[in-house]
Amino acid sequence: MSLRRSPAIALISALAVSTVLAGCANAPGADRARIAYVERPVETLFNEAKDRLDRREFTEASAGFDEVERQHPYSEWARRSILMGAYSAYQQNKYDDAISASQRFIALHPGNSSAPYAYYLIAMCYFEQIVDVGRDQRLTELALAALNDVVQRYPQSEYARDARLKIDMARDQLAGKEMEIGRYYLTQDEYLAAIGRFKRVIDLYQTTTHTPEALHRLVEAYVSLGVTNEATQVASVLGYNYPGSEWYQASYGLLTSKGVTPDSPSPQSRSWIGRLFRRS
Repeated sequence: MSLRRSPAIALISALAVSTVLAGCANAPGADRARIAYVERPVETLFNEAKDRLDRREFTEASAGFDEVERQHPYSEWARRSILMGAYSAYQQNKYDDAISASQRFIALHPGNSSAPYAYYLIAMCYFEQIVDVGRDQRLTELALAALNDVVQRYPQSEYARDARLKIDMARDQLAGKEMEIGRYYLTQDEYLAAIGRFKRVIDLYQTTTHTPEALHRLVEAYVSLGVTNEATQVASVLGYNYPGSEWYQASYGLLTSKGVTPDSPSPQSRSWIGRLFRRS
């Protein structure tokens, strides 16, 4: 899930433009060893690291911004270098380093105008590590929490607008994980465990794309347990909210094959759904 054309670039450019560039940087060929042992003016160090960043030499840029902090830790340049170093690490997929630097920036400068970006960068680091639903979704949960943090703290920012879109994607991913586990339980005839997973999708992720299938799988589980009243009620909810879906047709066919006449979808189905999935 690459976001290399994110608002990050605009912020990094703004940080650089706001800095008064002074002095002449050393020759572009200066290596990391020279940076480490030669103390130089802060402007020179910063300019050189920024030039590396502009050339997408992210490893060298990271080293340069680190050196600004090491040699001039209490300068304005050091503050800028923390976040630009975090961005350089992010571009190298060094997510832990980027997260650590962003968190340090927030801790040191919580009221800074660049703090919203620091929160956003943390969220993006987690978001870009989201894996398929067949694997552990801890990073998806962290991404969702970090994205929500951006929206709650800075609801009117450009970062919040992007975060809202990705919140939907993260929620859909977590719902997909619940569905995968629920389907597995169905294949093992562990119907109560399956019902628990499908109910979680309805309770926690009702606005995701997985809701119609979750309702149908509940119908399947209830039919397998012989609880036809619950099955027909769920089918009614499914029919009211997704009348033309393949999942309603599947539920309708399943119930009629068992000699059960599904309830006609009605407006009451909408209010009933909340009561069903919060009482157990």
